[in-house]
Amino acid sequence: MSFIIFQKERVINGEIASSTIPNYYKPVKLFCEVNDILINWKFLSRGIPKGKHASDDRAPTIKEINQLLKYPDIRIKPIVLLMVSSGIRIAAWDFLKWKHIIPIENMDGILIAAKVIVYSGDPEQYYSFITAESYTTLKNWMQCRASCGEKISGESWVMRDLWKTTNMPFGSRYGSATQPLKLKNEAIRTILCRALLHQNIRGQLKDGQRRHEFKAVHGFRKFFKTQCEKVMRPANIELLMGHNIGLSKSYYKPTERELLEDYLKAVDLLTLNEEQKLKNKVKELSKKKDEMDYIIKGKLEEKDEEIKSLKQKLKTDMDHLQEKVEKRIQELFQKIDMQKLSI
Repeated sequence: MSFIIFQKERVINGEIASSTIPNYYKPVKLFCEVNDILINWKFLSRGIPKGKHASDDRAPTIKEINQLLKYPDIRIKPIVLLMVSSGIRIAAWDFLKWKHIIPIENMDGILIAAKVIVYSGDPEQYYSFITAESYTTLKNWMQCRASCGEKISGESWVMRDLWKTTNMPFGSRYGSATQPLKLKNEAIRTILCRALLHQNIRGQLKDGQRRHEFKAVHGFRKFFKTQCEKVMRPANIELLMGHNIGLSKSYYKPTERELLEDYLKAVDLLTLNEEQKLKNKVKELSKKKDEMDYIIKGKLEEKDEEIKSLKQKLKTDMDHLQEKVEKRIQELFQKIDMQKLSI
């Protein structure tokens, strides 16, 4: 009881937030349960103040993300674009190899997206998608590494350390392109925080402030969800983010194709390069134009066939009419001849 009261006093003094108290309460409860110490936890828990469980932070804007992409580190663009367009957590980088990113093309052979296998080999494994813009950036990053001497294969880690670009004396191979070291999620977080500070997107916190407007890493996940919710089915978004959708998971079983088709609706919203957006728009308009041309051509062909059929029918009707007229004339002549003979 004294422990709980002490933590409540810390909340009053502004040392901790109300939502932090359970972090102290739960370990003590577990310790007592393991050691068979009987305490009325239901009674004690009533005195714990309830705090906010949802933060007030926002998702970064497209303008802020584009400003972040200008940071002079060749790795920043593939990192940010993949996280923005897939909604993966930072921990997923510890599992991500080049073989886990699979390009997807349409029937015309045009790249439209890529599949990402997240947490491969882990019980929490699932898959998501990234935009064509993100995949192209990742491919360029892997090609850059290959051009510097690294042997790229499906087992290559998607994110690695930087390598020396100058001549190395004393025959040292440490830090060379041919000796890649996997970049862990902590290092990726550090790169992002450093880039945000360097690009003056998130400055130093002022006195009394405890949190920035948006989180350095989790903000990209919020951006993904915020953009996708404008056009996609909520359940599909949760699946692509690796969330548990509860009982619905046992019944709602969309195919990969269905998820991809729904994801493609959000591609323009998840694409940051305006030029790429315009290219996608031009492709979409060209496709619609081709479809309209095909429909118009089909309608014209139908009209031509209809006119041809009408002409044929008219010719047939005229021939029948001419036959009837000629037959009628012959009958009239025969009748006249018969009348003459009778006279």
